[in-house]
Parts: sequence; C-alpha cells; structure tokens
Amino acid sequence: RFHHTSTSHWCSCSKTISDEKYQDPFQLGRKDLKNLYEDIKKELLVSAAELKEMCDYYFDGKGKAFRPMIVVLMARACNIHHNNSKEVQASQRSVAIIAEMIHTASLVHDDVIDDANSRRGKRTLNQIWGERKAVLAGDFILSAASVALARIGNTTIISVLTQVIEDLVRGEFLQLGSKENENERFAHYLEKTFKKTASLIANSCKAVSILGCPDPKVHEIAYQYGKNVGIAFQLIDDVLDFTSCADHLGKPTAADLKLGLATGPVLFACRQFPEMNAMIMRRFSKPGDVERARKYVLQSDGVQQTTYLAQRYCHAATREIRKLRPSPEREALVHLTEMVLMRDK
Repeated sequence: RFHHTSTSHWCSCSKTISDEKYQDPFQLGRKDLKNLYEDIKKELLVSAAELKEMCDYYFDGKGKAFRPMIVVLMARACNIHHNNSKEVQASQRSVAIIAEMIHTASLVHDDVIDDANSRRGKRTLNQIWGERKAVLAGDFILSAASVALARIGNTTIISVLTQVIEDLVRGEFLQLGSKENENERFAHYLEKTFKKTASLIANSCKAVSILGCPDPKVHEIAYQYGKNVGIAFQLIDDVLDFTSCADHLGKPTAADLKLGLATGPVLFACRQFPEMNAMIMRRFSKPGDVERARKYVLQSDGVQQTTYLAQRYCHAATREIRKLRPSPEREALVHLTEMVLMRDK
C-alpha cells in the first residue's frame, strides 16, 4: 500500500518547491515568538527552587521553537485569509506558548518512560534529578499549560487542545503494544505517530484558525496541514535514527530499536527481510537483535521508502495550505514542508 517504485514524481515536486522564492518561516515567525521562553517561564512561576531549576533547564531558549513557529504562521495565514488582518491575536500567541509547554512536558515524560540519557544534546531531567522528580516536573508543566489554556476562556479551544493531551497518552499506550499482522502493524505505527507527534501540531493549528476565522473549512485546512506536516516530521525523525550520527542528532542513534520499537524504516525493511518479523515480535530483546535489525534496514530500501512516505504527507500538507488566500505566511508554511524533508537533526 505504501510501496512506491517511481521517484521521478517526488523529485520534480521537490525541485518545483526549491525553484520558487519562498519566505523563510523562522525569519517570518521571529517577531511573534520574541520573548517566547520568557513568557513560558512566567507561566511556570514557582517558589520551589529545585522545580524552577528543572523547568528552566528545558526552557533555555535554545530550542528551534518549531511548533510555536508553525502555530503563529498558521494564525497569520488564517487571519489574512479571513479579513486581511496582519496581526496575531494575544489568544493565538497563547496557543503557541501552550503548544510548546505541552510538547516539552511530553518529552520529559517520554524520557522517563524510555530511561533516556540525552535530549537536545544534553542530559535529561531524569538523569540529573531522578525519575520521580522528572515525572512531577512534567506534570507541573502540563498543569501550568492547562491554566494558561483556561485563561483563553474559549470552551471550543479548551476542547481542541485537551484532545492533544488525551492523544499523547493513547499514543504512548499504542507504542507499548505491537501487531502481528503486517498491514495492521503499519496502520498501528501511523496511528501512534499521529497521536504522539502530529495531533499537537494539527490541533494547535486548528485552535488558532478557530480564533481567527469563523469558517469551518478553514479550520479543516489548518488541521489537515498540521496533521500531515506532523506525521512527515516524525517519519523523517525515524529515518534520522538510522542515518544521522548521535552527536549531530543530540540523542543516541538506533534508540528506537533499543527501546524495542519498529518504526517506518524497520517495517519497510521487513518486507525484504521477513526474518525481521520474529525480532519485531520480541521487540529486539535478544542479544544481537538491535545490530542485526539495523544492518537489515541499511541494506534494504526502508530508509528510502519512509522518506517517500514523508514526501507524500508533505505534498498533502502543501495541497491543503494552498487553499488559503496567498500571503507570505502561507508561502512560508509551504516552504516549511520542504524544510521538514531536508532536515538532518
């Protein structure tokens, strides 16, 4: 179902995107994201010195702020589409802040579940302060995000963004399970990918579109763009786990295999090397499984096929966002799909 033999369509699509003049998303979104991390720290006002130190450790201002940037660009694109308004509303910017807080809380909890040692090129909270305190810090960030969400005072927005938190938990449970049937396994993987990664981007985009425009069609465009970009982002992440070096990535490579996870490159490789099925079912738990699985993936076209699949999702995202009126922000969101595919960390 996901196997593509022809590459020419995607190559030409990518070339078309590159040849046109696009706005740099990070440049365009910078103004709205100024003082983003300072504002997050204001939401996390806390008297306990150790908890404050833990929160400050992750919100150090060195992140790319990828999610908040998509959110503010989507806000502007929807506002311009609706009534040519050039400004981002305060409530829309709050959604960008909340999205980054929810995302960071999920990383803190993920690192505890995975017993991870490094994240973004530095030691994880659980490594420095221990698992119990890391869990509590994640809970605290999530509760502060919920307070900020309630302050927006819009029940629809609260409903849309609390869906993200539910999806994150459900996605984590999906990741803990596995399927024997090959087709079910791929569907399971894509559903997990949506819930753990794409739901946050999709629903945050939808939230700012609701705040900026009354048209349900625009809400659906924003949601579909975020969903497709989010899935593509994770697919490329799964590719980088096999192709990037640990220093460049900021976390150990082959980490997913070590956690017993069969991601896109593994599932595609399994079609060429059926002996991987047994390894997938035992979650790469036998000595030598991780090394053998990694070798099979690199010998197969698993990395290439996963990249093609990511291109399909980016193509769908571009198709959606082009339904909005032309604006620099719309073009930046188109350009962003190419940046997702080209990233190397």
